[in-house]
Amino acid sequence: MADACKGVIRYKGAENMLYINVANRLSVDCDCDSHPAEPEMADLGIYASTDPVAVDQACYDAVVHSSDPGKKALIERMDSRHGIHTVEAAARHGLGSREYTIVSLD
Repeated sequence: MADACKGVIRYKGAENMLYINVANRLSVDCDCDSHPAEPEMADLGIYASTDPVAVDQACYDAVVHSSDPGKKALIERMDSRHGIHTVEAAARHGLGSREYTIVSLD
């Protein structure tokens, strides 16, 4: 995934990209699944950045640090699939930084 992202960014130009993660209805199943399991945790909101690594890291951290007890199944699924490796690989490719600042628009 990080390699594919790198190719798209290289082709389109980083200055032409914006990344939006909608952290709603977070299920343990991929959003490509036609019959995903029902979410067990509350919605976290919408995250946006010009840095694809930072926005993915922020969403991962939001799940991990959530006070919602329903997060347990999602964390187990992410960790059992080594989901954070994509973020780590993207950072190694120089696509962005794992450091971020949350700016709330509420």
